[in-house]
Amino acid sequence: MVINHDHAFDRVTLIVLDSLGIGAMPDAAEWGDAGANTLGHILESRHVHLPNLQRFGLGNILHSRGLPPAQEPHASFGRCALRSNGKDTTTGHWEIAGIILERAFPTYPNGFPPEIIERFVRETDVPGVLGNRAASGTEIIQELGAEHIRTNKPIVYTSADSVFQIAAHEDVIPIPKLYELCQTARRILCGRHEVGRVIARPFEGEVNRFRRTERRLDYAVPPPRENLLATLAENDLETICIGKVASVYDHQGVTQNLPAKNNEQVTDQILSALRHNTCGLIFANLVDFDMLYGHRRDVEGYARALEHFDLRLPEIEAALPSRELLIITADHGNDPTFHGTDHTREYTPLLVYGKQAQRGASLGTRSSLADIGQTVAHNFNLRLVAGQSFLKAVTSKQ
Repeated sequence: MVINHDHAFDRVTLIVLDSLGIGAMPDAAEWGDAGANTLGHILESRHVHLPNLQRFGLGNILHSRGLPPAQEPHASFGRCALRSNGKDTTTGHWEIAGIILERAFPTYPNGFPPEIIERFVRETDVPGVLGNRAASGTEIIQELGAEHIRTNKPIVYTSADSVFQIAAHEDVIPIPKLYELCQTARRILCGRHEVGRVIARPFEGEVNRFRRTERRLDYAVPPPRENLLATLAENDLETICIGKVASVYDHQGVTQNLPAKNNEQVTDQILSALRHNTCGLIFANLVDFDMLYGHRRDVEGYARALEHFDLRLPEIEAALPSRELLIITADHGNDPTFHGTDHTREYTPLLVYGKQAQRGASLGTRSSLADIGQTVAHNFNLRLVAGQSFLKAVTSKQ
C-alpha cells in the first residue's frame, strides 16, 4: 500500500466501547431514560482503576469524583450527542458513519404480528415458535429452553430495540440451520416491518443451566450507500472491520473483516491490524460491555471490563504508528444500574489521540456522532452528507 502523505493522518483507528454512555441526553425522559449515566454510575459503585483513560482525558468529559480530570490530557476530548431517532447499535453505528435516521426502526414490545410469525413458520418449515415477546435473552432461554428441546421450536424474542432474535440450542438446531432461519427472517422483515437487526442467538448446556455461546451472528438492514465505509472503499482506501462492525453495515464497504467474539479478541485483532501497513480505517467494536454487562445489569462485571480495557490501552497506544489517529467513542448507553435491561439514551465519550496530533484540545459537545465519520472522511479529502469535522482541532501545527 502506497501511503499518501497529503492526508493529515495515514490511517484512523476507531474503537467503539459498546454502550459506554456518559450521561443522559436532554431528551432522555422521552425514552424513559432520565437520570441514566452508564460510566458515572459504574464509577459510583466502587473505585474503578482507569489510569490510562484518565490520562487520555476521560475525566475531563465526565467530571466525576471517581475519575478526576487530567491536568494535561494526553488526548483531545469531548462528547457526542445522538441525533438520530433511536438508541440501538445500528442507529449509533450508522450515525458514526454519517447516516442520520429521522424515522426509528420499528420495535415490537408486544411481540411480532401474526402475519410475520406465520410467514416465518411457513417459509422455514419449523413446527412453530416459542416466546414471541420482549424479553431478556439470558432469561428466556432458561424459561423456554426445555420446551424448545422437547418441541424443536425456535425461541423468537425481541427487546426495546428493533431486533428479531432467534435462540436455539446448538444440539437441537445446528448453527448452519440457525443461520438459515435468520436469513429467511431477514428476507421477510422488510418494508414497514424492516427491523434493524435479525440476530442468531445460539446456546448450549442443560436444563436450568443454559448459556449463550459466542456463535452469535447479526443480519442488519443494508445501510444507504452514502456512508463512511462505502465512501472510503470507493476511493481505494481500506476499511478493516473487527468484531461485529461489518455485520452492522451488512458488510457493505468492508474491504477486510477480522472476526472477534469478545473484548480480548477484538483488542488482539486491533493490535494485529495496526502491524500491517494499510491506508484508511480500522473500525472495532468491544461488544462485551453491552452484551455481557449492560444488558445483564452487571455493574461489577462492567467495571472489571473497563479496567481490563484500560490495562490494554497502552498496548494500542504503543502500536499506533506516528502518523496515525486513534478515536475512542461509544454508540449509545446501557446503564447497568438502571431499571429494565435495555439501552439508555446518553451522550457518548470522544477521545482523540495521535503521536502527531494536538493534545488536550476540548472538542466540546458535538451535535452528532456523525462528526466522527465526517472527520475521518475529511482526513482523506472526502466528504459525507452529515456531520461537522473536528480534524483541524486535533491536527498539530506543522
